[in-house]
Amino acid sequence: MLDKVKLALRLTTDAFDAELTDLINAAALDLGLVGIAIPELLANDALIVTAIVTYVRCHFGSPSDYDRLKASYDEQKAQLQTATGYGL
Repeated sequence: MLDKVKLALRLTTDAFDAELTDLINAAALDLGLVGIAIPELLANDALIVTAIVTYVRCHFGSPSDYDRLKASYDEQKAQLQTATGYGL
């Protein structure tokens, strides 16, 4: 997942790996809090990956489009909550 997030953020350095890993874990926990399961089988699911990448983009640094990213993440999370196969 770290490689996918770094690619999405266009990062080639390893300097932020610890912070990005923490954000990835926070995203997974946030999704879990609302009942979205992320077992190993879904870790490569495009919808899960997109939600996690959006969460990281929203919380990494100080993005100028924070409100747009936050709204996008919230919408993705809401869609996953109602989709079949993503619940706990």
